[in-house]
Amino acid sequence: MIIDIHTHCHLKRASDIVRQSNKETWPTPEQLIRMMDENGIDKSVILGCVSPEWRWTLVIPEEVLEICSQYPERLIPFCNFDPRYLTNDTTADFMPLLETYKRLGCKGIGEYFPNIPFDDPLNMNFFRQAEQAGLPLTFHIAPEIGGQYGVYDELGLPRLEKVLQACPDLVLLAHSQLFWAEISANLTSEQRNGYPQGKVDPGRVVNLMQKYPNLHGDLSAGSGFNAISRDPEFGYRFMEEFQDRLYFGTDITGNCQETPIVGYFRKLKEEKLISGEAYEKITGSNAVKLLGI
Repeated sequence: MIIDIHTHCHLKRASDIVRQSNKETWPTPEQLIRMMDENGIDKSVILGCVSPEWRWTLVIPEEVLEICSQYPERLIPFCNFDPRYLTNDTTADFMPLLETYKRLGCKGIGEYFPNIPFDDPLNMNFFRQAEQAGLPLTFHIAPEIGGQYGVYDELGLPRLEKVLQACPDLVLLAHSQLFWAEISANLTSEQRNGYPQGKVDPGRVVNLMQKYPNLHGDLSAGSGFNAISRDPEFGYRFMEEFQDRLYFGTDITGNCQETPIVGYFRKLKEEKLISGEAYEKITGSNAVKLLGI
């Protein structure tokens, strides 16, 4: 079974609402499932978008739950939050909401991207409660505050490390250019919000994953795919070393989207470029274990 850890969609009745200024819209559930079928994907996690820094429209947890209830054998709901919810302070009690969404079937939290520092007290208050609820959290990092979506961190990811230390039982599913660019050392500030090319000299991502077992890797989008494919020999070693904490994903956000990671994993299997055990874990069994499905 192949499980996609990171996709997006919204209800058909919202299909005319653009999600960003280039006029693209989210796929409908039917369009997403068609793409899943074309790519041999059995199940997909659906992530919502609720923070005000997101572009033009929101996808709230109730919509995600409604979508997934229509296709329970194919789609897996995550709930989403912004730490400024409720009282917009560091004592906000998220547990009633977290427990309710978990009871309704949500298997995780995300995509989490309030544009405030990763270790801001508002975030820390929420992270501790997510840890208590036992829900993994998928995050997106931004290079600055203002004009961006994503939690803010500097080069070297020092704020992420503080969160990993403070919440050792919170599984953080790492995503975005800012994270995956740091798979290699000697990164510049100009390179970190893109897709650096060339040989990988193991960098901060490798160091953090070796040090913190609660840091997991969401391989979706151009960022995750680039990290494991830019230097193939390194990528094979990386997937073997962290085979228990990596997850296949596409980050589908539009209809008829290209998904190069699908063909790449097919090649990994056919040419036996990684072990069969690593392939099975990354493409499915890790998600089964993490999400309890």
